[in-house]
Amino acid sequence: MGQIQPLTVSKSGRAAELKKKIQNRTAKVGVIGLGYVGLPLGVEMAKEGFQVTGIDIDRRKVDCVNSGNSHILDVPNETLQSLVNDKRFKATQSLAAVEKLDTVSVCVPTPLRKTKEPDLSYVIAAAEAIHNHLQSGQLVIFESTTYPGTTRELVLPILEKSGLEVGTDFFLAFSPERVDPGNPQYNTRNIPKVIGGMTPHCVELAALLYGQFVEKVVPVSTPECAEMVKLLENTFRSVNIALANEMALMCHKFNVNVWEVIEAAKTKPFGFMPFYPGPGLGGHCIPVDPYYLTWKARMNGGDPRLIELAAHINDQMPTFAISRVADALNDRQRSLKGSKILALGMAYKRDTSDVRESPAIEVVKGLSEKGALVEYSDPYVASLELNGKTLQSVALKPEVLRAADCVVLLTDHSGFDYQMIATHSQVIVDTRNAMKAFPGPNVLRL
Repeated sequence: MGQIQPLTVSKSGRAAELKKKIQNRTAKVGVIGLGYVGLPLGVEMAKEGFQVTGIDIDRRKVDCVNSGNSHILDVPNETLQSLVNDKRFKATQSLAAVEKLDTVSVCVPTPLRKTKEPDLSYVIAAAEAIHNHLQSGQLVIFESTTYPGTTRELVLPILEKSGLEVGTDFFLAFSPERVDPGNPQYNTRNIPKVIGGMTPHCVELAALLYGQFVEKVVPVSTPECAEMVKLLENTFRSVNIALANEMALMCHKFNVNVWEVIEAAKTKPFGFMPFYPGPGLGGHCIPVDPYYLTWKARMNGGDPRLIELAAHINDQMPTFAISRVADALNDRQRSLKGSKILALGMAYKRDTSDVRESPAIEVVKGLSEKGALVEYSDPYVASLELNGKTLQSVALKPEVLRAADCVVLLTDHSGFDYQMIATHSQVIVDTRNAMKAFPGPNVLRL
């Protein structure tokens, strides 16, 4: 890991001045993008005494923040309300607010195009907006997940159009977000922060800033290294989940309980780490990040076949889940077309409202397209758009379960009453092994 060299006033007066502001909490800090990453980040900054400005083009998010109402489950309303009341956190749609800031952390989306190629339009737009308002002595940190080389090859040239020099006049670093929405144990404060700067001054200032409110900072030698760290982390998960999913497909053919296999395998005290199958990959990171890596690899003459094969396996899982529902109905002399299906859970993971890239949505779409009459219940997702229609979550009651020809459990929220589900459902297709405590002839696993 990189070593931080102490700043000296003679080398960079602006750097030393910013260092002092950060240390005494007088630095005015900003966050562009107030979603699952940006809002918790800004809140942690404000809790440590910084004056924080959140910037987002979404008027709804800005209004929510300024009224003290959090749109992110990981940020309690009481916490945000207190910070807003104390004038330590405010939000705006105006990118001109950048001019009055000492530091800017960028947390904008990096989705995929339909061709599975990186879409960096949000990153470019953010860089252009910062360039238009860049001031001497400012620190800019990008957190949006992307391929190695983005900070140096794409962001830096945009910012340098200002005529300012990186490492002397302004400071640029990359620090990959590692947020895990809904995780009760790990959050912005206690997840170590990896930081790669364009120059030694850049990495020191970024590490100093985040070190004020993050328990551990991990400096690395370059932005490219920091960019690659995030891709390795999520590609590791994608590949291992793909293995678990492929094991599930094989175990289904062999009439073996894949969940029992994994539970037994994880009793080995070395050389094995359990990953679990499911109806597909969800969230912004794991389904997306490997494609950023494979795209960059191909651009440089690489052939990342293992990573691409893992993505292919994971992409098959919603279809497999649909086939299990069809099998369950067929065994009861019913066709999928015209059957009433109740889907439990639309979020991509338990106990969150995050539906980004959720495989549950893909399963419900596929069932609907095959003629099934689908309702859903999710305590965190009140409504969603599906095939041009707005669906509303239904309350999970015994009569709702009994009315369904098949219940498909797609997200294992802890708030679901699994005893009630087991008792009142005609047949259940469990894609998460959530019904393991209630085995019965009406429960089919993935």
